Amino acid sequence: MMKQYPTLRFFVAIVLSTWIGAAKSRAQTTVTSTEQDQKELAVTVYNSNVALVRDVRRVRLPEGPIDLRYMDIAAQVNPAAVHIVSLTAPKDLTVLEQDYEYDLLSPQKLLQKYVGKELTLIRVITENNSTREVPVKAVLLADNEGPVWKVRNEIITGMGADRYEFPDLPENLYSKPTLVWLLDNRHGGDQTVEASYLTNQINWSSDYVLTVHSDQKAADLNGWVTVVNQSGASFRNAQLQLVAGELNRVTQPRSRAMYEMSMKAAVAAPAQFEQEAISEYHLYTLQRSTNIRENETKQISLLAAAGAAVEKVFEVDGQSYYYQNAQSPGQPTKEPVKVFINFKNSEGNSLGVPLPAGTVRVYQGDSKGRVQFIGEDRIDHTPKDETVSLHIGNAFDIVAERKQTDFQRLGSHSVEVEYEISFRNHKPDPITVLVNEPIGGDWSMVNSTFKFEKTAAFAARFTVPVAANSGSILKYRARIHW
Repeated sequence: MMKQYPTLRFFVAIVLSTWIGAAKSRAQTTVTSTEQDQKELAVTVYNSNVALVRDVRRVRLPEGPIDLRYMDIAAQVNPAAVHIVSLTAPKDLTVLEQDYEYDLLSPQKLLQKYVGKELTLIRVITENNSTREVPVKAVLLADNEGPVWKVRNEIITGMGADRYEFPDLPENLYSKPTLVWLLDNRHGGDQTVEASYLTNQINWSSDYVLTVHSDQKAADLNGWVTVVNQSGASFRNAQLQLVAGELNRVTQPRSRAMYEMSMKAAVAAPAQFEQEAISEYHLYTLQRSTNIRENETKQISLLAAAGAAVEKVFEVDGQSYYYQNAQSPGQPTKEPVKVFINFKNSEGNSLGVPLPAGTVRVYQGDSKGRVQFIGEDRIDHTPKDETVSLHIGNAFDIVAERKQTDFQRLGSHSVEVEYEISFRNHKPDPITVLVNEPIGGDWSMVNSTFKFEKTAAFAARFTVPVAANSGSILKYRARIHW
């Protein structure tokens, strides 16, 4: 039988265990750091309900083993993502252990920590129109559905007290979430240390206001970012960065409250964010420090563009089932005429910046110059030089009626379908309607009254002009085989 020798991993484990044990056996100094020690604070927020916090502090660290308690941090820290390094002497500061302490001090937690120990119960007794305090020494045997006490040789439940007196505060209870490191320091004195960690429950989203000019050919676009902080900590004088993109994470998605704030048209202002590409995402850096307080919803101007060219587009969308069988031939049905506002996100159109996903609310002035809300839509992350298309609603003064004028079966897998779509324009201006027909199958156009284009393998698009206060009729016949 072959003799087995200890592996390298075995020796490393022995050495590491001995090192940590020796450090623990020596007298340790406890150093507590608060936000008063902060020299720099940066928060990078991702639009997936997570943020990276970089907290730089100036701390005096004695030489030898140290318990460093880092307070004033977020309450939603991911312990697996915590990292600390000395910027002053990185090779002289070694991390032996790190803990995230979130067993926070409360009357109930404090009582539970004293199970098996003696407490002083103070009871207020009223006698002869006067009150006096009576102290009772008792051992807390248990605190499950209520405290169980031992007073002398009696076991008592339901014994009330006006207050409890505790001799001291247990070491493993903290007034606020705290990161604790066991460090081995070989550089005594002041050091600049950087702690970084991921925290949940902080998110950001984009909102936009598009104000269309009276001629409906140009518009002003104002963008805002909304940061919602429920991480359990406030970040003061922080450098704020926002990352837009689809970030892959291993953890399961968590439900969260959705926030929406109504917005009015804003006055154009200089851009406050500097944008750059990073990996497959876009990073937006606020060019000043800001405060992100706990349980706060903050809005910051992202962009302002004036005079971008826009186009109003009217569309009618057919349905694929129209071509499968007879659809009440001769009986007209009304079709909604969708209204879109389109614009090119390009430098030549006063834009040309990556637009994070968000909601665009569209406004337009009335005859008195008062701005009115006319619709909204949500956009995905939109790179520069792409077209933004916003569905703002359905047209009021444009009527579209469809009727199937013929349906013939040519065989077991072939049909001919004929449709007539009439448009009535009650507006004082001429319009153009785009008709999208998802015909499906292997199709060919037998005839049509207006030009069409094959927009996809299974779809056709007709362009139908309609004069002011007038009407137009689109007729077409398609042969379909499947």
